[in-house]
Amino acid sequence: MRNMLKDKKGLNLGDAPAAVIMLVVIAIVLGIGASILTTVQTGQTTNSIAYNASGYGLTGVNTFSQWVPTIAIVLAASLVIGLVMAYLMGRRND
Repeated sequence: MRNMLKDKKGLNLGDAPAAVIMLVVIAIVLGIGASILTTVQTGQTTNSIAYNASGYGLTGVNTFSQWVPTIAIVLAASLVIGLVMAYLMGRRND
């Protein structure tokens, strides 16, 4: 059991800035993608194939963007768990 925890690779406090930047980039890409799809859809004839395809794209982007808060919570939780585990392992070695 001790070897498993010793070889554990996970998030630590040093990984937080990169993880937050990744989350921001995902949100920006989703926002820009939604804006582009909206612009494309407004230039199409209603109920045409192109109009429906861009509408499905918007639906997909909307569905994925609804997961961003959940991803942020999981990211924050993994950082907190990593910090707690590092603290507990440090105390155990003393």
